[in-house]
Amino acid sequence: MEVQLVAAGKGWQWIVDGYALFRRSPAMWLALTVLLGVIWLGTMIIPVLGPLLFNLFSPALFAGLMIGCRAIENGEKLEIRHLFAGFKERIAPLVTVGGVHLIGTIIVVGTVLIAGGGSKLPAVLSNPGADVETLRAALRSMAFALAVGAAIYLPLIMLIWFAPLLVVFDNLTPVAAMKLSFTACLKNTLPFTVYGLAIMGLWFVLSLPAAKGPAGALLVIALRVASIPVLVCSIYLSYKDVFIARSTPAAGGNPFPR
Repeated sequence: MEVQLVAAGKGWQWIVDGYALFRRSPAMWLALTVLLGVIWLGTMIIPVLGPLLFNLFSPALFAGLMIGCRAIENGEKLEIRHLFAGFKERIAPLVTVGGVHLIGTIIVVGTVLIAGGGSKLPAVLSNPGADVETLRAALRSMAFALAVGAAIYLPLIMLIWFAPLLVVFDNLTPVAAMKLSFTACLKNTLPFTVYGLAIMGLWFVLSLPAAKGPAGALLVIALRVASIPVLVCSIYLSYKDVFIARSTPAAGGNPFPR
C-alpha cells in the first residue's frame, strides 16, 4: 500500500469530519462508548489479569469501532454488534497487535519507574516534614521520568495507530501493519502534530466548566465522554486520507473497499 502525504490542516479537518460522522448516529455512538467503558471497568476489577486481557483485546474492540465507521460511510446503521465485529475479523492478528502494545506499555511503565527513582514523589508528598528542596528534587525526577516515558511511548503509538485498520481492512499481517503504521505516522508528522495540539486545546476548553462547581464538573465528564466517539471517527478518517486514494468511485461502487 502507498502512504499518502497529507497537508498539515488535515489534522484539524479529521476532528471536524469526525464530529460530522459522529452526528450521523450520536445516540448509538454514545451507547458504544458507555459499553466500552463498562467493559474496561469490568476488566479493571480483575487483579493483574484484567488489565492484561483488556490490552490484548483492545485492538479487536477498536477494529470493531472502525468497522462501524465504515458501515456508516456505506449508508448502513451503526449497531452494538459493531463493537465486537473485530472478534470475527482476523482476531489472531489483532491480538498479536494487542500483545505488542501490552509489552511496549509494560516497558514504558517500567522505564518511567526506574527513571523516576521508583516514583519518589508520592512518598515526598505524603511526608509533611519534607523540605522544599526535597520536593523540587522529586518533581524534577518525576518530570524527567515522564519525558523519558513519552519519548518511548510515542514510537509505540505510531506502531499501533493504524495497525488494526490495516489488519482488518487490508488483510496485512501484524508485523506489516505495524511497520506501515509507523511509516505513515512518521511521513505525516506535521498533520499529526496539528491533530494532537487540536485535541489538547479542545480538552482544555472542555475543562473550563469545571470551575463552576460540581455541576460544571459533571458537564466536563459528559462532554469528554461525548468527545471519545468523535476522536474514534477522526482516526478512521485519518486512515482514509493517508491510505485510500482520493479518486472518484464508479457509480454504485464502494469508495471504501475492504
